[in-house]
Amino acid sequence: MNQNGNGTILGHPKGLFVLFFAELWERFCYYGMRALLALHIAQQFFGSLDDKAQAAASASYGGFTALVYALGIFGGSIADRLLGYRRSIVLGGLFMAAGEFTLMVPQKNAFYFGLALLIVGNGLFKPNISTLVGKLYQPGDPRRDGGFTIFYMGINIGAAIAPVVCQAISAWMGEPGKPDYRYGFMAAGAGMLLGLVCFGLFTRHLHGHGLAPTGKEGLGPIIKVVVGGLLVAPAIYLLLSLQEDVVGYILYACFGAIGLYLLFLASREERVGRQQMYVLVILLALNCVFWMGFEQAGNSLNFFAKKQLAPFAVGDWCMPAEWWQSVNAVLIVLFGPIFSWLWVFLDKKGLNPSIPAKFGLGFLGMGLGFVVINMGIGAADSAGLVMWYFLLGLYIVHTLGELCLSPVGLSMVTKLAPSRMTGMVMGSWFISIATGNFLAGKISSLAANRAAVAADVLGKVHAYADVFRYMVYIGCGVGITVFILSRFLNRWMHGVK
Repeated sequence: MNQNGNGTILGHPKGLFVLFFAELWERFCYYGMRALLALHIAQQFFGSLDDKAQAAASASYGGFTALVYALGIFGGSIADRLLGYRRSIVLGGLFMAAGEFTLMVPQKNAFYFGLALLIVGNGLFKPNISTLVGKLYQPGDPRRDGGFTIFYMGINIGAAIAPVVCQAISAWMGEPGKPDYRYGFMAAGAGMLLGLVCFGLFTRHLHGHGLAPTGKEGLGPIIKVVVGGLLVAPAIYLLLSLQEDVVGYILYACFGAIGLYLLFLASREERVGRQQMYVLVILLALNCVFWMGFEQAGNSLNFFAKKQLAPFAVGDWCMPAEWWQSVNAVLIVLFGPIFSWLWVFLDKKGLNPSIPAKFGLGFLGMGLGFVVINMGIGAADSAGLVMWYFLLGLYIVHTLGELCLSPVGLSMVTKLAPSRMTGMVMGSWFISIATGNFLAGKISSLAANRAAVAADVLGKVHAYADVFRYMVYIGCGVGITVFILSRFLNRWMHGVK
């Protein structure tokens, strides 16, 4: 459906900004919880923030964040076949809000069930709102990449304010030096409800996009999905309660099966569609590896800021460690418009990098960010503390890499995938992130376990450096390899940019 000049804001469809605000508040919900989750698990269920508690909390955090994204594969298919994108978004938001409020119950089983509800809700919400953004643009519309970058800014405005608000409420309701993170979860749930209100009030600007499939307009499909979600939640609860490796085995099997299924679907396409699907599978695998390194932010880097960082201070005030979870998002809000303009400008000059080249830049950013933090670790003081500006440098370089890869990655899915598979392939994009998140948890646990056996405080901080060095090798090595292969991949993309 074409959008005329009267139906646009800043040159983009008005519906983009409806989705922008809905996603802003959903990300407030998720990132507010994310900033507190690993710290809460260690503090509430292991009684401290020491290295052994960190290792256990990191594994639990990795399993949860992996399942959050893994359910996206089902959410996309449910929207395609039963609910449509709009109703999937609303139901997903309601499940997420219910999950946040359940996290407030001071009992471990209730906590895990709240996480299960969050996982179900995110699986319904996340892939479908991203797919709906792509539906607002015609194929070949040069505004598409810019639209996804603006949408990505909405994600990061929510992600920027959430850790600050949720930590401040937690500190206010807790004891001195011991925030009560349950109230941060309450604030996150309230944000999700506000996002649903925004979405419901302005859906008319979506101009018919995202409605239920023909013949599925009634209440029947809604009831089926709600009942199904409530039946799936206990199974997810059991997975979260079991050894985290069980989640890993399931993810590896699912990721492999999805890759094989996509290759099977590709074999049934004509030559152009088949080769585009092959590129899609390769980029999905690369996406998994990128998030394995990048998602240290909510895990090992979160604990690093809490225990190993000399804090940023103004007078007697020291910035809470949880606020570092906002820095990446703030930087994206600042740099996002610049990148949105840059891709359009380069496209007009015939210099816009290809999607594989942008992936290569993203990997280099990930690897070089860990170079920066390792420089800081090398300059740690006698107490094993690293100056705060090295962590800031890591986040700056990681943000530049993320802006090269993630927004255009979302756009890539809607370009390379056949239209009938868009929802399912978008879900595959998120399950690749899920696998990366699980691996990120394993890497964070590795850093904590190495720190636990260190002889002194300097040994503890250098245990992080040893693990971060692996991320340097992976990020820079993969980035260079992708650049070398980019010309070959471009040929198989057949003009998609």
